[in-house]
Amino acid sequence: MEVLKHECGVALIRLRKPLEYYKEKYGTICYGLDKLYLLMEKQHNRGQEAAGMACVKINGKPGEEFIFRERGLGSGAIQEIFANAHQSIASSEKEGYDMPYIGEVYMGHLRYSTTGKSGLSYVHPFLRRNNWKARNMLLCGNFNMTNVDEIFGHLVEQGQHPRIYSDTFLLLEQLGHMLDHEHEMLCTHYEAEGLKGQALIQEVENRIDTRNIMKECSPLWDGGYVICGALGSGSIFTLRDPHGIRPAFWYCDDEIVVVASERPVIQTTLNVDAASVRELGPGEMLTVDKEGEVKVAQLLEPGKNEKCSFERIYFSRGSDMDIYNERKQLGRELAPQIVEAVGGDLVNTVISYIPNTAETAFFGMVEGLRKVNPDVRAEKIVIKDIKLRTFIAEGASRNDLAAHVYDVTYGQVNPGDNLVVIDDSIVRGTTLKQSIIRMLDRLHPGKIVVVSSSPQVRYPDYYGIDMSRLGEFAAFRAAISLLKKKGLSSVIDDVYERCKAQEHLAKEEMVNYVKAIYDCFTDDEISDEIAEMLTPEGTNAEVKLIYQSLEGLHNAIPGHPGDWYFSGNYPTPGGVKMLNRAFMNWYEGHADAR
Repeated sequence: MEVLKHECGVALIRLRKPLEYYKEKYGTICYGLDKLYLLMEKQHNRGQEAAGMACVKINGKPGEEFIFRERGLGSGAIQEIFANAHQSIASSEKEGYDMPYIGEVYMGHLRYSTTGKSGLSYVHPFLRRNNWKARNMLLCGNFNMTNVDEIFGHLVEQGQHPRIYSDTFLLLEQLGHMLDHEHEMLCTHYEAEGLKGQALIQEVENRIDTRNIMKECSPLWDGGYVICGALGSGSIFTLRDPHGIRPAFWYCDDEIVVVASERPVIQTTLNVDAASVRELGPGEMLTVDKEGEVKVAQLLEPGKNEKCSFERIYFSRGSDMDIYNERKQLGRELAPQIVEAVGGDLVNTVISYIPNTAETAFFGMVEGLRKVNPDVRAEKIVIKDIKLRTFIAEGASRNDLAAHVYDVTYGQVNPGDNLVVIDDSIVRGTTLKQSIIRMLDRLHPGKIVVVSSSPQVRYPDYYGIDMSRLGEFAAFRAAISLLKKKGLSSVIDDVYERCKAQEHLAKEEMVNYVKAIYDCFTDDEISDEIAEMLTPEGTNAEVKLIYQSLEGLHNAIPGHPGDWYFSGNYPTPGGVKMLNRAFMNWYEGHADAR
């Protein structure tokens, strides 16, 4: 299995009762902090480069800190930041509810970088400080904006001077500017009514409506996003993009409001059933004000449903009941292609999977094949053995070690058998070529059939998954290879000229001309070329690759039709614009592109 990086996971908590309530009922003043830890640990799969958390104390006293934040780097960041928080509590000179990290609002974030930018300064939550409580803002999100240049230009036109060219920094400044405006407008209004001092500020904090802020800012955004925010006064908000590209779920009762990227995470953490956890709809915004009132409203007009199918195939937790069933159906959908690939000979066929995320699709594949032959042989042939150690730096040594990341179970495959293994996706093919096919060939099968539960990944993602460079995709390299073999290199040149010609158009006017790279060939022709490219020299078995069809994908995951990775049908204009630039970058950077 190839390791892809996903942007992140989010967790947001708002306690709705006085802090004394949780101490009395649950026996701890760390109730909110403990729930945040569970939400983050259960989403560890969504980001292992960094983690951050923050706490807001609504009733903090003047002269004392009321926002606390911890951020850490590396796969152990969750444990690190919570250990630091508990150390701060243990060593505090304060007592009871005045101690640090004991508050009503908690925010957590797990990060995978998709931009190449790393370091603690890029770790969420981001914090904008101000002496007015309600003008402090914490921000985190699962997002990637495709039009950072437009957002940057908008801020500059307003007279701002952004310090860093990054979508998260820019969103924080954009939202912070509107928060200042909202705060000042309310101050002016209630001062005119005779309020002053603390009475004035309390009224302003009660009246700030974060929906007004998001209404002003979000129409400029092009991307896939779930944006979570918290004000120093205790208000929180979450907004999902109009196409529902990135996921968000929420739960509310009289004690707590929770937002997270995964439904089963909330179920497990709070011990509630699936029906109690609701999905935040495309373009919907959840708000909780200072007094704890919860509202969910349609802030942005929902667009076409483009909920991400790759989330369901690869990243989301398989313990979600719907995702589990969808992944099984992906396996069932592949059964007819597998039967054809082995010439109908299921008697002399062993089927297996590549650990660990393809296991559920494997169960569905077994069910589908056993409808054809009840005695089909299903075994655990591939074993994830060791991790590649980065201290081995030399290329030859590294490649040799990579070839042993996986091992095989001996004695289950007879010489000459067909050996079928399913993976959840085949994107770059590096692991297949360096390790898996070599290992499987040691069992002396007559044919190795590698099956992908997802379709051919042909196009980059620009909405939060680390798949942005065309030249890395096995499907793209195979299509380019076929064009050259068949004397059709002019197609490559033509696509470049068309991309170049629209370089200066508005993103809304751009067309995906890169589709022409694939239009000359069938899916099977490209799959066969990928198989040839990824088969290591000296392999004795015949190697064949089978990919899920787009039809099979949509049959298995009907509620999440976003398939731009496979079809090139990007949900927003910014996706096409970035693809245009990606193809030109590839063409101009490769002397052999022609």
